[in-house]
Amino acid sequence: MSQPDFVGEAEMAFRDAFERLKLGKPSVLPSGTPVSQNNVAKEAGRDPSALRKSRYPRLIRSIQKWIEDNGNAPRKRTSSASLIRGARAKNRELKSRIEELTQQRDRAMARLVIAEESLLELHRRLQEYKSRVGEVDNLVRIPRERKASNTKS
Repeated sequence: MSQPDFVGEAEMAFRDAFERLKLGKPSVLPSGTPVSQNNVAKEAGRDPSALRKSRYPRLIRSIQKWIEDNGNAPRKRTSSASLIRGARAKNRELKSRIEELTQQRDRAMARLVIAEESLLELHRRLQEYKSRVGEVDNLVRIPRERKASNTKS
C-alpha cells in the first residue's frame, strides 16, 4: 500500500517543528534542544504520542535519518552560575589588560617628557652659544685678494 501525497495540517505542524529544531531555532522549546521524535511533537505543540510511525512514516523516517546523520548529541547547556563565572573571568582578564596598557602608556609618557626636556635644554644651550658668538666676534675676516690675470698682449 503506497502513502498518499496528501499532507494534513498536523503533519505540516510536525514538519515545521522538525525544521526549526534542525536549524536550532525552536519557538516553543529552549534553544539548543536536540532533535528527537518527542521534541518534534512538543515543538509542534502536540502530545508526543500523536507523532506515531503508523500515522507519519515518512516524517518519522526523516527524523530518524537526520538523527543518524548528524549524531544529534544533546548540546551542553550552561548554567547561569557557569555563565557568571565565565563573565567574571573575562572581566578579570580585561581589567588586567587595561592595567598593562595603562602602565605602557605611563612609561611612554615619561619617556616623552624626558625627551622634550632634553630638546628644550639643547635649544636653550644653542641659543646661548649663538648669543655669545654675536657678542664676542673674535673672528676676523680676511679679504680675499683676487689675483690679476696675466694676460699677454
